[in-house]
Amino acid sequence: MMTLHGRRVLVTGGAGFVGAALVKRLMREGAHVTVLDDLFTGRRKNLPATGLEFIEGSVCDAPLVERVVPEHEVILHAAARNIVVSTRNPREDFQTNIGGTLNLLLAARGSNVRRIVYTSSASVYGNPRTLPLNEDDPLSLLTPYAVSKLAGEHYCMAFYESYGLPVAAVRYSNIYGPGQDPANPYCGVVAKFVEALFAGRPPVIHGDGSQTRDFTYIDDAVEATLLAASAERALGEVFNVGTGVETSVNQLAALLVRTTGVPIEPAHTDRRDVDNIRRRVVNIEKTRRALRWVPEVTLEEGLRRTVEWQRSEARSASTAQTA
Repeated sequence: MMTLHGRRVLVTGGAGFVGAALVKRLMREGAHVTVLDDLFTGRRKNLPATGLEFIEGSVCDAPLVERVVPEHEVILHAAARNIVVSTRNPREDFQTNIGGTLNLLLAARGSNVRRIVYTSSASVYGNPRTLPLNEDDPLSLLTPYAVSKLAGEHYCMAFYESYGLPVAAVRYSNIYGPGQDPANPYCGVVAKFVEALFAGRPPVIHGDGSQTRDFTYIDDAVEATLLAASAERALGEVFNVGTGVETSVNQLAALLVRTTGVPIEPAHTDRRDVDNIRRRVVNIEKTRRALRWVPEVTLEEGLRRTVEWQRSEARSASTAQTA
């Protein structure tokens, strides 16, 4: 197991929700952190003001990537256009999610990089025939985002096999938690539901709400990612990162109504183009065995922490406005 203390670590997309959480944890571990982010969806305010190097730039900028990557020993590649942006602009999705990943791998080839962890998505599974989802199950690509994330995985594994590049990949499933800004139009459903309830509005569910997801707390996702960055058994492998618990969107809304104490019934509207997956829950047995990882935060506890954080943020914003 490679220690991250004292390592030079590059986090692409490090000003985003997941990226910033990775950065903060790395800094607590004693790593020397560099963030590369074009601030398309990320925010500089998500990161500590000091103690890291911040480079405003894109993984699409090949000369920049070629300069920055070889200076680091570990790379956590979280830069991507998300599913909403990807569906609206597939060309931008291709350039960032596929082209940016290839730029990074080319820059790392022949360097002294000791590990690259590629952050992928459970979106690659699409609508499965059986549940829970295993890493080697047949894949069903229903969105441009799913296509590009899988292409990134394939490039990583091809560079592992062809050039011996030390890579691993993690497939995240619906990550939520403190730090996910509801003001960001691309944020996840949990933050949006909480924001609506605090404002006295019904949370809006796209479709009938019977669609299910495997909601994963941010701290658990971060832990799995850092284990993939340090465990020898992670090399050349893809790992599910979830909980193994299937929850419907209707159940999620009911839990948040109870957690916030705001008795407002959800409203339903038409589903979006990106809402084409009926059921999702991942099998995390491979991750447990290879990385010695299990999620520690239940959905109820994770939602409680998230609600507390968003309530605190709302209070701080209100105080700042009246000051």
